[in-house]
Amino acid sequence: MQLHYHRSGQGRPLVILHGLFGTWENLGSTVKSLAQEWDVIAPDLRNHGRSPQATEHSYPLMAADLAALLDQLGLESVSILGHSMGGKVAMEFALNNPERVDKLVVVDIAPVVYPPHHTDVFAGIRSIDLAQIKSRSEADQQLSQQVESAGVRAFLLKNLYREDGRFRWRANFAALESEYSNIAAAPAEGQFEKPTLFIKGADSNYLLSEYQQAVISRFPKVELKIIKDAGHWPHAEKPEIFLRIVRSFLTS
Repeated sequence: MQLHYHRSGQGRPLVILHGLFGTWENLGSTVKSLAQEWDVIAPDLRNHGRSPQATEHSYPLMAADLAALLDQLGLESVSILGHSMGGKVAMEFALNNPERVDKLVVVDIAPVVYPPHHTDVFAGIRSIDLAQIKSRSEADQQLSQQVESAGVRAFLLKNLYREDGRFRWRANFAALESEYSNIAAAPAEGQFEKPTLFIKGADSNYLLSEYQQAVISRFPKVELKIIKDAGHWPHAEKPEIFLRIVRSFLTS
């Protein structure tokens, strides 16, 4: 599995990992800003973006994909920032390869099993007949029957592209749906005893106080920052505050 990736900037290496249904470009503004001080490597995870597709999708596999990418680039150790599913990949990698991670930043996700909450997304994606639609607006109209939020639809439809006169998906939605239990799963057990930062959007229900013990048991050197008036995407909703927190942690 050779991941597609974007690399920019110079300095100490920093890996940035996107969330479910996304690509590295969803964190493009964060990548561009942090590349002013760091050598930023932002891959598309398997079954996402321009990276290869596979029938299997799990955190051990995605962590192994990341290890292979770092080997390919000749990087012995890096800091990692991961959002949502990318945060779980970052945790999995750090717990299994602590010698290769300098600092860890986890954005709005906990090391726990989450109940299914993307049923409407998969139903909506399946409802779109790619062979028949003529425009993105048609796809949006079909998707709206299952996914009410215009913002979520816009995010999902970033996966839609046209090739040889027809629309296709970049994300492997079929594999993501069949492997969803692995996506909802918790990362590995164990401990990562290096500096770790968890960032929570105050209005998000992904990183709850009831998950505190699960966090501390794996990451004893953890600190938590909460960004007010932000939900599950604090890097997009409050970018200046988010970047200030990340820079302070990575340089401290």
